[in-house]
Amino acid sequence: MLQQTRPSSRPTAPTPELPTFEDGPLTQGREFVWSDADFSRIKALIYKKAGISLHDGKHAMVYSRVSRRLRETGHTSFKSYLDSLEQHDGPEWQEFINALTTNLTSFFREQHHFSVLEELLGAQRSHAWRIWCAAASTGEEPYSIAMTAAETLGASGSFQIVNSDIDTKVLATAARGVYKADGVKGLSHERLQRHFMRGKGTNAGLMRVKPDLQKHMEFMTVNLIHELPFREQFDIVFCRNVMIYFDAATQRQVLERIHRVMKPGGTLFVGHAENFSDARSLFVLRGKTVYERI
Repeated sequence: MLQQTRPSSRPTAPTPELPTFEDGPLTQGREFVWSDADFSRIKALIYKKAGISLHDGKHAMVYSRVSRRLRETGHTSFKSYLDSLEQHDGPEWQEFINALTTNLTSFFREQHHFSVLEELLGAQRSHAWRIWCAAASTGEEPYSIAMTAAETLGASGSFQIVNSDIDTKVLATAARGVYKADGVKGLSHERLQRHFMRGKGTNAGLMRVKPDLQKHMEFMTVNLIHELPFREQFDIVFCRNVMIYFDAATQRQVLERIHRVMKPGGTLFVGHAENFSDARSLFVLRGKTVYERI
C-alpha cells in the first residue's frame, strides 16, 4: 500500500536570481572598449576599401588586429581611431588594410598547380611568357612559379612575372626575397642550391633568392576591386585563395577584370575552395581549380 508523502517541514531554499543581460560594449578582458557597432563600422570600411567581406565570426580577429593600430597611433578607442581614419585620406588607410588582410602561404602550396604549370610552359618553350601572381603575399608563391619556369624553360627561356598584393608590408618581404632557413626546409637540396644563397655571419640562418631568379620578378601594389593597371595581357594568372574573402558580386567584378587582362586561351589558377561555375561566360574549367580564359 502506497503511503501519502507528507510535506517537509524544512524551509525551501529561495530560487537564485538569474543574471540579467543587456546589449552593450564587449569589454571583458580587453584593453579597449569593443562593441558590435565598432565591428560593423570596420566591416563596412574594409568592404568599401578592399572588397573583403567579414562575417560575424571574425570579431576576435578584427579586435586583435585593429587594436594594434590603436596602440601604434595613440588612439584610446575604436571610435576615435575610425573617426580619424575617415576624416583623413592618408597613409593610415593602407595600414588599416594591411592589418585586416590574411596571408597564409608556403612554397609550392597546392603542388598539382605547379605540375600543370610545368606542362604549359614545356609545350611552348620558345614563347615569351607573361605571368601574373595576383596575391603574392610574402613571396613563397611567386618564387615557386619562378623556380618552375626557370627549371622548365632553361637558361634561354623568356618569362616575366608580375607579382602584386594589396598588403604593402608582405609585398616588401616578397621583393626582398629573404627567408629563414626553416621557411625553405620543404624545398629540395637541388632547388636550394640552384635558386638560393645561404647567409653567413650576421645573416646566418637566412636564405636569399639569387639574382638570376629575381631578375624575372616585378612587384607592385594592386587592389583587385579597382581597375587593373596593366596594358599588356597575361598568358597565365595565379589568383589563389583570394576570392574566398569576397562576396558573390565582388567575385564577379574581379573575375571580369582578370578576364580583360588575360590572353584568350590563357590559364587561371585559383584556390582549392574556389569555384567559378557561375562565370562560364568568362572561364571554363580545365582541371582541378584550373580555368581557361574564354
